[in-house]
Amino acid sequence: MNAPTTTNEDLLYSVQDGIARITFNRPQARNALTFAMYERMAEICQEINADRSIKALILIGAGDKAFASGTDISQFRAFKTAQDALDYEARIDRVLGTLEQCRVPVIAAIAGACTGGGAGIAACCDLRIGTETTRIGFPIARTLGNCLSMSNISRVVSLVGPARTKDLIFKARLVEAPEALALGLLNEVVPDVETLQRRADETARLVASHAPLTLEATKEAVRRIRRTLSREEGEDLILKAYMSEDFREGMDAFLNKRTPNWQGK
Repeated sequence: MNAPTTTNEDLLYSVQDGIARITFNRPQARNALTFAMYERMAEICQEINADRSIKALILIGAGDKAFASGTDISQFRAFKTAQDALDYEARIDRVLGTLEQCRVPVIAAIAGACTGGGAGIAACCDLRIGTETTRIGFPIARTLGNCLSMSNISRVVSLVGPARTKDLIFKARLVEAPEALALGLLNEVVPDVETLQRRADETARLVASHAPLTLEATKEAVRRIRRTLSREEGEDLILKAYMSEDFREGMDAFLNKRTPNWQGK
């Protein structure tokens, strides 16, 4: 059974033969997500939870340059108060939590850059397939000077461990495909985007053919074992970063394509 594609051109959604697909469709912006895109992704996950005919979900970015490069930075210009920062992180935590708890196996098909919020999305997925051009990381110490929420940090630590999490964020580096595979950030690497799309479809069909309750129980069991700390447990850290002069400086530098001048305040 096929479902109609959404009319939102920034985030495309379709279902074919029980396999759902979300495409981040802003290649001109390296598939950076707007708030509306985040919300639509959460809505889709809820729709999938209510539709037992859907057996798997694939996330992919349009083009070959990026899976998703995080949140569209221009939206941070509206941040003026502490509540703005808390509300933003609450939104992201809610959306990513909904994605993480989607009842079907979620497969991230990652070509090119997978950074910031995009890497956060990938960390919520059950399986991650990359290409030889894949680069994954959280370069916020070099770009914006903000911080990851407690839940996002929890997910990354569960994938690569505390020491490697600090290495990734402290050095603000993007991990290339071979290292990402070795670290566990990727489950598999294929040569190119064409192969990536085919392999994601093959993997989705494979898991869709297996006992759905076994998969659901396994997902939930792993989630329970790996306790995700809540945003509230890290509100002091969020405010320390987002309310700082450095965050304002980082945002301005990023939007104006210059090197930020960090002051540590």
